[in-house]
Amino acid sequence: MNLTLTVADEVRTLVPGFTHLAIEARGLVNGPSDAASSALLDDAARRLAERLGGRAPHEDPHVAAWREAYSAFGAKPSRTRNSAEALAKRALADGGLPRINLLVDAYNAVSVAHLIPVGGEDTDRIRGGMRLVRAAGTEPFVTVAGGEETVEHPEAGEVVWCDDEGVTCRRWNWRQGVRTRLTEQSVNALFLLESLAPMTLGELRAAGAELAESLEKLSPGARITVRDPE
Repeated sequence: MNLTLTVADEVRTLVPGFTHLAIEARGLVNGPSDAASSALLDDAARRLAERLGGRAPHEDPHVAAWREAYSAFGAKPSRTRNSAEALAKRALADGGLPRINLLVDAYNAVSVAHLIPVGGEDTDRIRGGMRLVRAAGTEPFVTVAGGEETVEHPEAGEVVWCDDEGVTCRRWNWRQGVRTRLTEQSVNALFLLESLAPMTLGELRAAGAELAESLEKLSPGARITVRDPE
């Protein structure tokens, strides 16, 4: 059964034109980063540099649109950057992109190359459907602080992804919770690519197709389904 993804009307009213593309994958084989996943990240950093041509990531029109979206729900985009901008800044820095594991490397590479927020969730850890809503401020969010798991709560009105158990990602696509993140033991996953105008549906689909191809190469035999943008 497909995982249900719902975007609340209040979010669509706040930021018109939001579109997401979901990729469902079953039977994945994850593992530590290797030469293949590192090559994806290195190539993505090269493509990003060519795309920006010396500009800062926030000067890209799609990243700028995400900054406006963050401002719309009260976040400070220069302090809490969307995931695509944050990764892009790391890709351009001396330390480069982090190596996490095969699956995370694959979706981070697509995020950087296309300057689009991309997330990955372990669907075996999702409870019920996933919803993009404006938070009440009481929802639990499990994260790590000082090396220990802790529970935080989003700010009232903050845009968050959540399931029946709590928040899975704060400030739309800023910080993922530890409960549903992809680990080396993950075998079933949902990958979510999120776009705003001026990114076109064609550009969104191209990013999705690239991620699906990478997943198939890194995890032969996995069942990959690319859902239509919504």
